[in-house]
Amino acid sequence: GRWMAYTSNESGRYEVYVRPFSAAQLGGGGQWPVSTGGGEQPRWRGDGRELFYLAPDRKLMAVEVKAGAGFAADIPRPLFPTRASPGNFSRYAVTADGQRFLINSEAEEAASEPATVVLNWPAGLKK
Repeated sequence: GRWMAYTSNESGRYEVYVRPFSAAQLGGGGQWPVSTGGGEQPRWRGDGRELFYLAPDRKLMAVEVKAGAGFAADIPRPLFPTRASPGNFSRYAVTADGQRFLINSEAEEAASEPATVVLNWPAGLKK
């Protein structure tokens, strides 16, 4: 509850940053870049010791953090590639232990079979 992770494009591309959450410190207290090479959709692990985000190439990234009186972040590491859907909505969720992810993904390919729509199907049951 002391730190806030967010995305900003103040550098010219979207990156993930962390800053103090305290209302007294929102105007100051600094900010720390977490992503390298772009990132968005940051999510904290339940204990606050790890931060996840999506890289521009749709890889899910993880960063171990040390957040107490100060803040320090390790080098981001890729966890796995995703097919996360593009857009301005939440693309994934993470469990409190950081071990499982639910990801809103694009389908690999569209269905090639045509869809059949049956109208007035209850009438066919009466025969």
